[in-house]
Amino acid sequence: MSAPTTKRTVTEREARQVAEAAREQDWRKPSFAKELFLGRFRLDLIHPHPLPADDDVQRGEEFLAKLRDFCETKIDSARVEREAQIPDEVVDGLKELGALGMKIDTKYGGLGLTQVYYNKALALVGSASPAIGALLSAHQSIGVPQPLKLFGTQEQKDTFLPRCARTDISAFLLTEPDVGSDPARLATTAVPDGEDPENYVLDGVKLWTTNGVVADLLVVMARVPKSEGHKGGITAFVVEASAEGVTVENRNAFMGLRGIENGVTRFHRVRVPAANRIGPEGAGLKIALTTLNTGRLSLPAMCAGAGKWCLKIAREWSAVREQWGKPVALHEAVGSKISFIAATTFALEAVLDLSSQMADENRNDIRIEAALAKLYGSEMAWLMADELVQIRGGRGFETAASLKARGERAVPAEQLLRDLRINRIFEGSTEIMHLLIAREAVDAHLAVAGDLIDPGKPLSDKAKAGANAGVFYAKWLPRLVAGPGQLPSSYGEFKHEVDLSGHLRYVERHARKLARCTFYAMSRWQGRMETKQGFLGRIVDIGAELFAMSAACVRAELLRSQGDHGREAYQLADAFCHQARIRVDELFGRLWVNTDDVDRKVVKGVLGGVYEWLEQGIVDPSGDGPWIADATPGPSTRPNVHRPIR
Repeated sequence: MSAPTTKRTVTEREARQVAEAAREQDWRKPSFAKELFLGRFRLDLIHPHPLPADDDVQRGEEFLAKLRDFCETKIDSARVEREAQIPDEVVDGLKELGALGMKIDTKYGGLGLTQVYYNKALALVGSASPAIGALLSAHQSIGVPQPLKLFGTQEQKDTFLPRCARTDISAFLLTEPDVGSDPARLATTAVPDGEDPENYVLDGVKLWTTNGVVADLLVVMARVPKSEGHKGGITAFVVEASAEGVTVENRNAFMGLRGIENGVTRFHRVRVPAANRIGPEGAGLKIALTTLNTGRLSLPAMCAGAGKWCLKIAREWSAVREQWGKPVALHEAVGSKISFIAATTFALEAVLDLSSQMADENRNDIRIEAALAKLYGSEMAWLMADELVQIRGGRGFETAASLKARGERAVPAEQLLRDLRINRIFEGSTEIMHLLIAREAVDAHLAVAGDLIDPGKPLSDKAKAGANAGVFYAKWLPRLVAGPGQLPSSYGEFKHEVDLSGHLRYVERHARKLARCTFYAMSRWQGRMETKQGFLGRIVDIGAELFAMSAACVRAELLRSQGDHGREAYQLADAFCHQARIRVDELFGRLWVNTDDVDRKVVKGVLGGVYEWLEQGIVDPSGDGPWIADATPGPSTRPNVHRPIR
């Protein structure tokens, strides 16, 4: 048996087929966001705002109190940044606290927290140290616990979950040096052992394995060759990090999150028991995507926490820093930035809590909501951190250590900006999230008219699709003409001292407009729609803003009804919605008036070298070496830097 040595190549159509096969094909439960993209504003799906059970609240609050004390007394964020490593004693303390098992059921030794409180915990610990937040998130949101919870056998749960809850750190390994968001080209293989059918033999190299340097257990995605008795395909396995043939060849370093234990892991003839396979052969990508449906919520949780910190620092600094006779906060140029941070933080928390509570109740399909939360949270948190740096001026660019050395408060604003930048890439880049969400948003259209615009389908299939599409659109299109958003009395329960009803009417009207624009684009471009990534990205961004507006209004009404800062919540929701409406109007304008065609021409010129003259007059400080490291399977030639924390 020999491992493959050639790079795997696939066509665009093959790559699309692999991605499509990994999608959840059915919508068995209602989805607020899916309906929103179809022009149907189903406020009833999110209002009244769902609430957690009392015992879940009590258990969650008790843990948060312990975690807050730990964060305040045991975590030295400056040390993590300075040494580029989380101290082992901090990791040990988190294990003793039970933080490794926040989402694991109590019967396996975990804490059994809800998604809502798991996210609150991540926001809290992430504010103390984003690197520690990343460690806990990677372990529980995409590492071994979540896929086993959803797809594992009872034996697998009994074997691995108690370890993950208290002692063992886990990691998720999908990306490879030459494979990013195109898993069809996955090169790592798991070949059934011809001599021992109870084992697979794993070969390959994985890149950017968060927690991989210190992990005890790994979820590894590998390709099983199709053969007699084996369906084959991309498959998920639980692998012991200490197994013979597993080598962590490098601990990667980054511009931010300096404490994360992220590495390059090589597998050479690693024997993995068939009992460690998660789900059937070929189900690996579906398992990964389903895991991320809720796993993605951990990232916006830490983004919301970052927004809270930005607001705190902006408030405290802008009140004491004076320019031209008054605090800088009272100058409109700075005040607008503070308003943006406050309003957006409120909206991010609203999106997060609403999506998380819906995940806990399991009444709705939240695959789009979670993806929107990740997309919107990562983009807006980055903007808030950038605005904080601007508010702080030169001090925002200066490191916390330097500020402290010269006698000022050690505010790590520049560090936050660096730490947050990866969130626009982690767990699906913004560009990939646009495409993923867009695919789900147009699912209803493709279900009835997909064959009609598919050039590979025969005329008989096209004729049938045409008939089905005619029936669907005859019912759907007339409903996009008018709705409650045109009635001044609609959503009156959101009209109090501050009136939010007008914002909800705006959402309803623009949801219908969004659906009309999507339909027009599909009619215009048909099979070429998938190439219009600029258009699709704007469609998704509009949907994200409308979703955030809805969540903000619903959260404000919840807080008002509970007597918990209701007046202030309404003010923040109102400010956010006014800001969001400006962004939505601009995005709608850019759907049809943009530079997409011009940009494509310039890109072709750049790649063709016709603008190389523009690059003259500089030197390139980059080092030598290939753009993409060689990932040919084989034995490791480098020392193993794996260091499990015991």
